[in-house]
Amino acid sequence: MILVTGATGNIGSSLLKELRAFGAVPIKALTRDAAGAAFPAGVDAVEGDLADISSLTAALDGVRSMFLVPRLGPDAEIIDRARRAGVEHMVLVSSITVETHPHLGPAADNAAVEKLLEASGMDWTILRPTQFASNALMWASTIQAGQPVQVPYADTGLPTIHPADIASVVRVALTEPGHRGQRYALTGPAPVSARQQVGTIAGLLNRDIEFAEVAREDARASMIAVFGEDAADAVLDVTGGDVNDALLRVRDTVPRVTGSAARTFAQWAEENVDAFR
Repeated sequence: MILVTGATGNIGSSLLKELRAFGAVPIKALTRDAAGAAFPAGVDAVEGDLADISSLTAALDGVRSMFLVPRLGPDAEIIDRARRAGVEHMVLVSSITVETHPHLGPAADNAAVEKLLEASGMDWTILRPTQFASNALMWASTIQAGQPVQVPYADTGLPTIHPADIASVVRVALTEPGHRGQRYALTGPAPVSARQQVGTIAGLLNRDIEFAEVAREDARASMIAVFGEDAADAVLDVTGGDVNDALLRVRDTVPRVTGSAARTFAQWAEENVDAFR
């Protein structure tokens, strides 16, 4: 049996659909509200909260493989509880910044969870995705209101990844042999800048979207209120302020692992255009 955490998130919701489509073993989806959950037919919604270890007992019963979204609770305790419950293999979604920007605080936090899993005694697969295409949703309310999108580093192109491609790699790692003990850096098929992303969305909406590049310090002031100071600085560094070849490089991991071409940002935007109307 497979347990999916973060089941309503960008990766988890796609993963549940994939697991059902490929006829995987019985699946549990962890949610805070099992009665209100809308999961694919055949998925067992189990109530629990990663922030409350005691709530995971029923969710982990009979589970042998697990997908973990970290930093939603005490990861050391979650990993230990999973091991003691009989979980044999855990797939962890981490961040490419563990490899490319290990000095940054969020990257160090992700690296610490990776080490906890590696030392747990369970089999593991670690995924390190780059920037998510779904991060563009942070512009949704601005675009809906007809206001200008303002971003720093407007023309820095990162190989943004569609969350469904992360889910596809998770599904393969959970259900097929040969992926235990592997660390996979995941990217999309091509670099795409913020300016290009907004242009793609504008084309799908068939209207102009005003766009302006702003200075780092101007962007930082508003981001601190959302992310906090350390995280805001980290985001600004990896979206243009301190990029390096490893962060910018397109990886072939998605097609190599899944056998399918990585999805483009344009495909993600077309699937989610209604969020910007």
